[in-house]
Amino acid sequence: MRLPRSVETAAVDARTVLVRSDLNVPLEDGRVADDTRIRASLPTIRLLLDRGARQVRVCSHLGRPKGRDEKYAMAPVRSRLLELLGDGRVTVLENTRFDEGETKNDERFARELADGCDLFVNDAFGSAHRAHASTVGVARLLPAYAGLLLLEELRNLGRLLGDVERPFAIVSGGAKVEDKIGVLENLGSRADDVLIGGKMAEDVRAENPFSFEAVLPKDVVAASAFDAEAETQVTPFEALPDGWLGLDIGPETRADFARRIGGARTVFWNGPMGVFEWPRFAEGTFAVARALAANGGFTVVGGGDSVRAVHDAGVADRISWISTGGGASLELLEGKELPGVAAIPDE
Repeated sequence: MRLPRSVETAAVDARTVLVRSDLNVPLEDGRVADDTRIRASLPTIRLLLDRGARQVRVCSHLGRPKGRDEKYAMAPVRSRLLELLGDGRVTVLENTRFDEGETKNDERFARELADGCDLFVNDAFGSAHRAHASTVGVARLLPAYAGLLLLEELRNLGRLLGDVERPFAIVSGGAKVEDKIGVLENLGSRADDVLIGGKMAEDVRAENPFSFEAVLPKDVVAASAFDAEAETQVTPFEALPDGWLGLDIGPETRADFARRIGGARTVFWNGPMGVFEWPRFAEGTFAVARALAANGGFTVVGGGDSVRAVHDAGVADRISWISTGGGASLELLEGKELPGVAAIPDE
């Protein structure tokens, strides 16, 4: 996989650097509810400060506002970032999506962002699949480099696209099979096992859209579609009663999936096995998380729900790589070129 030139090679002493970070974090009551992405942005910013940058201007989007909306103002994010850094040379700009020129990759807005800066560092892998002013436009105006997080994402996800250590297993779940067709077709044809749970397993059972045979659940934990709070029952996947929904994989499937994951040397997981936000339907998703954590090979987790699951299961520190990318991860693994990466020259 092509790697763009690294911030580690940039001359930054006494220069002003514009950094595109991914600070799109959840807020609750005007405060940062989860600062994982903020912390992930720190190594690149600290590197620039340690190497003598005069000023570091950090920009990011937050949420999906349609124009200026104070609910998505960067103030809480700015406060948390500066609290963690404690360096007066760092400035956090306002939400890039407050300007309509951001999503249009408008040169006028790109020039506003670049004004007064000597170089640009893109560290926002989670936005690298968007051709926006803050990811692509400024890279055409300033010498551009890849940040440390962006490079680590490319290196780790890129390992899944190369000659992987086998057996290679993919675990996929969630609600919509159409969201995963591209990446599963690209990776699944090379995998030894493709394990599918969640709502998408029912779609694949009804009509398999893939060129390979996936491993579907043997049993599911089901509840009435008309009263999800009612008593649940474990039922064979192929014999799900009318009017019932499979909301988690069952005990037999958990054991089967765990065995297959345990025997693999490379594993990629994207998508929960059911409605794990409800404790009584969480065990299947957590069983997958624990199986990945116990695997001694190379394990990658991507997608917001799967990332949350490994944290909720208390095993995040035992996963080889947890991607911050979301849609960017899937597009990269689908084989697509990411505009935010393509805009940065090679070494």
